[in-house]
Amino acid sequence: MDLSLVNHLDLCLGCLACETACPSGVKYGSLIETARAQIERRYERGWFDKAFKSLLFSLFPYASRLKLMLPFFYLLNLLKLKSVIKPEFLYRINPKLGALFDVLPEVSTPFVEKLGELIPSKTEKKYRVAMLTGCVQSAFFSKTNQATVNVLTSNGCEVVIPKGQGCCGALSIHSGRLSEGKEFARKLIDTFTKLDVDAIVVNSAGCGSSMKEYGYIFKNDPAYKIKAEKLSQKTKDIMEFLSEIGIESELQPLDLKITYQDACHIIHGQRIKNEPREILEKIPELKLIEMKNSDRCCGSAGIYNITQPDMSQKILHEKVENIEQTGSDYLVAGNPGCLLQIKKGFTKNQKSIKTAHPVEILNWSIKGKIS
Repeated sequence: MDLSLVNHLDLCLGCLACETACPSGVKYGSLIETARAQIERRYERGWFDKAFKSLLFSLFPYASRLKLMLPFFYLLNLLKLKSVIKPEFLYRINPKLGALFDVLPEVSTPFVEKLGELIPSKTEKKYRVAMLTGCVQSAFFSKTNQATVNVLTSNGCEVVIPKGQGCCGALSIHSGRLSEGKEFARKLIDTFTKLDVDAIVVNSAGCGSSMKEYGYIFKNDPAYKIKAEKLSQKTKDIMEFLSEIGIESELQPLDLKITYQDACHIIHGQRIKNEPREILEKIPELKLIEMKNSDRCCGSAGIYNITQPDMSQKILHEKVENIEQTGSDYLVAGNPGCLLQIKKGFTKNQKSIKTAHPVEILNWSIKGKIS
């Protein structure tokens, strides 16, 4: 396989901005995923790259394995070891190792608070929804999952959280590991399609985008075609779903300035732009300040910020500058990868700006306090 083609596709973010721009509606995302799958099968990479990717994909798609690492990350944060262990040393060994260390999450607890399997509505029940807890999301962003449940139950939803749900396959599919991704997806389809729910709510952009594509991904699979289409039709991003059902809970004032980053797989993958902004603007005293090029990728792009650290850092530098120009207290984005990436940029550039998922901001307003 031609090396120039491999390099070109390796450097592609897979941000799907080309799909938004294309007047003919070409599904470039699917073409990229298919091409990457061919590269993974036919192109012989070096031993380090193969071993490094094997390590990443033996961890990230498995929430249970990520949760086992929480005590380590907690101690890393508690003892401020990230400031002691110089990432420059790891970058000299290999830039990908340095990039992986740089993006490690800061966690405030060594354990994850478990969510129940059925959480009743706090008001009159109007909807029954299922929720994807995610892999990275459930391990490192459990507060976002808790906020999602609280917002849903405060707005007339009974929330079902299927026991034993696994990875949706998004990370594998986007990285060319198509067979692996499909296997994850089949298990998730089997888990969720047996539920009698009005919607399947997702608070991670990449997951939601892939799940909405299941119908296309399994179009030639007679055993899963109909089930996949059913799941895709019911999948809703959390802010999209809240926009559809409306906010009935009373919103308390939040004296904050925020700016919103359009995660690629929300704005380009799912074509959701106005809904998150319209909901956030309902919060009294909250100031939403638009940043320059909010719809441009932050350089996270799945594992791109780890496998392509140099290009990712250049993209991130521009994003941090644009955020800083808004004078905001918080950067808000609907994807865990974006939040980890941009948080890294703030830390490296010694910025005091904080990060949050939009549903967390909404939850603070419902509770009347920032937590």
